[in-house]
Amino acid sequence: MDKAVKRILLVTSEFPPQPGGIGNHAYHLAKYLRLSHFQVDVITDQRSEMGDEEESFDSVLSFKVYRVPKTKLRIWMYLKRLQLVIKHVKTAQTVIASGKFSLWVVAFASLFFKRQYLAVIHGTEVNFKNRILKGTVASSLKRFTTVIAVSHYTKSLVDPLHLKTVLVIPNGIDGSAWETETASQTALALQGQPKLITIGNVTERKGQLNLIKMLPELIKTFPKLHYHCVGIPTEAERFLTLAKALKVDTYVTFHGRVDQEHLQQVLSASDVFVMLSRATTTGDVEGFGIAILEANALGVPAIGAKGSGIEDAIQQGVTGFLIDPNDAQAFETALKQLLAHKEDFSKQAKAWAQAHDWKLIIERYVGVISDE
Repeated sequence: MDKAVKRILLVTSEFPPQPGGIGNHAYHLAKYLRLSHFQVDVITDQRSEMGDEEESFDSVLSFKVYRVPKTKLRIWMYLKRLQLVIKHVKTAQTVIASGKFSLWVVAFASLFFKRQYLAVIHGTEVNFKNRILKGTVASSLKRFTTVIAVSHYTKSLVDPLHLKTVLVIPNGIDGSAWETETASQTALALQGQPKLITIGNVTERKGQLNLIKMLPELIKTFPKLHYHCVGIPTEAERFLTLAKALKVDTYVTFHGRVDQEHLQQVLSASDVFVMLSRATTTGDVEGFGIAILEANALGVPAIGAKGSGIEDAIQQGVTGFLIDPNDAQAFETALKQLLAHKEDFSKQAKAWAQAHDWKLIIERYVGVISDE
């Protein structure tokens, strides 16, 4: 079938305007598939209470988004999601699932309709410690034509399943939104020298706490250092309590969630992006780290954690450094290197981000979709 009229159904557990890496990926996948002349429909959940944010966001998109209304009884959302998927699978040639519940519902639909089924896996949804959840996800993945992992680390999590076809296609960024030339150039006075920054939900997985624990040692070498945390302050109060106990609370600022323009201003004013992510006891892991590429696009190099999908987001010694997320000495050594060769690392970071532009990444998805 000619790809200009091929219908694609994308079922995703997250979607903007609410934050989240899975949603960020799904949005750009849908956008760039549409730009590649596919007809795209998206099924996802309403995540705000009233749905006004989603309605406004969806109204200007070039593709149709079907939202499952938010209800107190989650069972009704599950049933509505299943109903929508069954309805739209009937008219689609390719069905893409992204996120835990999406894997389940699309796998169920595959029992009744012969289609090309693609699963995009990010990390946490294939790393559950609960045996029942782990088993249902494994069974679901075996129903898909092709499984696409966003990093080699994520792929390693499903290697024991011996799935038929597993490909690695890295996460990407919308380069036009992150180029230095088009980013806001409004001067922003950001505290600290050096200025470290993490973008993301303030949680155990994102690793802000790991850096806070290192601060007592780091400020001995960098007495003017300041750590800026931008994102939903889910566990910010608990982290700040620890910072106070360590007597480093004056070296940390929690900015909360900010708009895109402010985000670019804060990133542009920063020296080093930090993502010392760690896996939680429930299996929640960092599958890639899109925020790292976004920082890179603005010329900000990164220090990230080994043993996660971040290993695919950082070129060791080129765009930043990968370290043990609990090793303060390794962090200090990496930081010294980045500051001593700031211009070189900035240039290399920008080139790395450009290599992950969705205009390039989408070609790999198109190749998979067209190979039917």
